[in-house]
Amino acid sequence: MDEGSIMMRKESQNGSTGHSADCQTKDKQPVKATVLQKDVGLLSGICLIVGTMIGSGIFISPKAVLLYSGAVGPCLLVWAACGVLATLGALCYAELGTMITKSGGEYSYLTEAFGSLPAYLYSWTTVMVLKPSGFAIITLSFAEYASTPFYHGCTPPPLVTKCLSAVAIFLIVSVNCLSVKLASYVQNFFTVAKLFIILVIVVAGMVMLARGNTENLSNAFDGTSASVGGIGLAFYNGLWAYDGWNQLNFITEELKQPSRNLPLAILIGIPLVSVCYVLVNVAYFSVMTATELLLSPAVAVTFGDRVLSPLSWIIPLFVVFSTIGSANGSCFTAGRLAYVSGREGHMVKILSYISLKRYTPAPALIFNGIMAIFYIIPADINTLINYFSFAQWVFYGLTALALIVMRFTRKELHRPVKVPIVVPCLMVLVSCYLVLAPIIDKPELEYLYCTVFIFSGLLLYYPFVYRKVNWSRKLMRPITMHLQLLMEVVPPEKTD
Repeated sequence: MDEGSIMMRKESQNGSTGHSADCQTKDKQPVKATVLQKDVGLLSGICLIVGTMIGSGIFISPKAVLLYSGAVGPCLLVWAACGVLATLGALCYAELGTMITKSGGEYSYLTEAFGSLPAYLYSWTTVMVLKPSGFAIITLSFAEYASTPFYHGCTPPPLVTKCLSAVAIFLIVSVNCLSVKLASYVQNFFTVAKLFIILVIVVAGMVMLARGNTENLSNAFDGTSASVGGIGLAFYNGLWAYDGWNQLNFITEELKQPSRNLPLAILIGIPLVSVCYVLVNVAYFSVMTATELLLSPAVAVTFGDRVLSPLSWIIPLFVVFSTIGSANGSCFTAGRLAYVSGREGHMVKILSYISLKRYTPAPALIFNGIMAIFYIIPADINTLINYFSFAQWVFYGLTALALIVMRFTRKELHRPVKVPIVVPCLMVLVSCYLVLAPIIDKPELEYLYCTVFIFSGLLLYYPFVYRKVNWSRKLMRPITMHLQLLMEVVPPEKTD
């Protein structure tokens, strides 16, 4: 343990001395270990899944899914199929999460199944690119919706949206650094808000259908002309809207009764989101043709203008709420991955430290926020979504493969939840398709750049993780100590 850790812990202990005898008797309570606390219950777990999944995707992705799928019918089928895939993938993660009760999601499972190297490449890619870029995408969507009402008839300047996105990142990171419970309350509130606006859209759509507005759905498969790669890209964008089904696995150590609450939250949360997504798309097509939906700058806002006027202003307001909730959930779980990676020695140690007073992984959360601010500079959201999905599904496939491998190599592990072996096999095949089909259909250098980046982590793995060179430790020790004293953080205590 660092000298700063010892000094801070002594000060914390000494701060409780000097009270009167009455106070000492009154305050005799168990002292919390300096670890992340189990503050997340079933309701908060469901809200984390639902709140992270329902972000800006259902308000932005319908255009991309329709564009690549080719017609209304295939579009709705893609949305439903994405919901089935998300549920099957989450069931695999339910078995993994109840079998290996460590935080960190895929990182912990890849470590157990394949060893240190694949887990490191996952943490390298996810901590440095996937999590902060996902955070940036969501906050950019928030900034676009929040600033649009102030620029009637034109697009908000990129500088405005980027600055607003940076402010949102700062505020969300601050909330998550202050308190796990506060972050959970924020998540629960915004989850209720987004379910409310989805209910409004669905009910309004059902009313329009009841009035006879069914022409867009009656010939839903006319003009279908999607390619194999196009369907793959449609699934990319649909599954991006479903992304978040694995979020609870990142915080398993903070979940109360994980063997019960993890699978239960998955079985409640993901089917709920799937039903919402399909019904919202049906509602959109009750008032918009396929061409009108593709030309709409903001699908949900256009729907509100046509159906809910003069109350159409509630749509952009609640879309803003939705994106904030999704960004908060993304930040909450991203910090845990960096925390676990640092704890296992795959990232710098300071990322594994937690706040002595607030029991939050503050350094990991701050690092994720800083990286996200860098990623708001390129504001092409669709490009980011495509390459984000490519890399993410490589690791989803490897994680499903890890489940299959551990059925044979780790038979001794207790499995409170056990899915049929065909489910992870199907997820591996789907992952391979989603990774390879767009590359075969339309090869682009960006896929190569993404692959090169993933394997570039080996340049750091060999000297700093495998060889553990001494000079790097000497260099990092004073930096770690100063950051530790600045942020008042300490290494986590080891618990049984």
